Amino acid sequence: MVNPSAPDETSFRYHGWRIVTVCFIVATFGWGLGFYGQSVYLAELARTHGWPSSQIAIATTFFYLTGALLVAFVGDVIRLIGARACLLGGIAAMAIGTVLLGRIDAPWQLYAVDAILAVGWAGTSLGAITNTLGLWFDRRRGMAISLALNGASFGGIAGVPLLVALIGALGFTGATSAAAIAAVVLLMPLVAIVITPPPHLAIASGTATSPRALSSGAIRGSALRNLGFLTATVAFSLVLFAQVGFIVHLIAYLDPLIGRERAALAMSLLTAMAVVGRVSLSVVIDRLDQRLVSALSFASQAAALGVLISTRDATLLLAACALFGFSVGNLITLPALIIQREFPTSSFGVLVALNTAINQVAYAFGPGVVGLLRDASGSYTAPFAGCIALQLAAAALIMVRRERR
Repeated sequence: MVNPSAPDETSFRYHGWRIVTVCFIVATFGWGLGFYGQSVYLAELARTHGWPSSQIAIATTFFYLTGALLVAFVGDVIRLIGARACLLGGIAAMAIGTVLLGRIDAPWQLYAVDAILAVGWAGTSLGAITNTLGLWFDRRRGMAISLALNGASFGGIAGVPLLVALIGALGFTGATSAAAIAAVVLLMPLVAIVITPPPHLAIASGTATSPRALSSGAIRGSALRNLGFLTATVAFSLVLFAQVGFIVHLIAYLDPLIGRERAALAMSLLTAMAVVGRVSLSVVIDRLDQRLVSALSFASQAAALGVLISTRDATLLLAACALFGFSVGNLITLPALIIQREFPTSSFGVLVALNTAINQVAYAFGPGVVGLLRDASGSYTAPFAGCIALQLAAAALIMVRRERR
């Protein structure tokens, strides 16, 4: 029986808000080393070893694809071993992979390291964080997820310039080792202490399994026959394919135009605007049509890419990165919020993991395809124009009316 005097989600004393803080920090490292870091790795490995950008980008695609296969089952892993063990395992794998990344000297080794990084990415990114918070929150779930995932943007704001600075000071090997040590020293104690077993809310809200609850397989099968889930998932798959393909190649694209330092600044500006966009929208998102917001976000990114491929002016390039970044954070958060609004609470964890996995399978190919088109055409104009077309198609698809809950 739940104690009626115990703090609830609206109380600052509610332990779930401490878990939101820890998930913010986990997301900072998870995205900094596992997502935004890929842009730094691509440019640095190409410069250090002389490997073609397409070869490294295909390995990045392998990283995202492997992570997608793993993230589909994050919800099941958390039910079996708990959120704390899942997050600790993800942190350990991310740290090991980051250390090894600075010590490879052959392209085939990059694939082995990316497989380890994929385990870390699955255990520290969207699927793990949303499932962890889903155990603690019901009425304030959208706010909790939005606040925690600001760590993803902060990983780009702080992580990319810090990685670039560390590489300049310590070399690639020293920088990756330092980043891995920081992740272990800072994250593991926090997760071990703060991430405790969930309260009775987990059972009350239906996130725990019960004899009458649908199995994970049944929930997935039903979702894949649901028009609302399919239109949302395919639309976000298309736009995230374009978004990730662009972000991974951003520094490589801007480096010859405005220099490495200002290219890193552009990445920081992009991710800072992601925080601004997510925080601004979180105040009103529950009162808006989330699909319309998604469509407008897709269109704004298409407009930003149009500017990026049509100018060489440094100020305009930075402004376009800022416009593109305003929607980046929301495109991470919006799928979970749409699922929460349109589907039963008991299906939330499974459907978010499934949506995340499908999206990641799609955007796993973004860096590789953009890299191949760049090498084939000799510039980034053609691949970025293709990204614009995908974003506009996604904006139309997301507005296909969904089946009401």
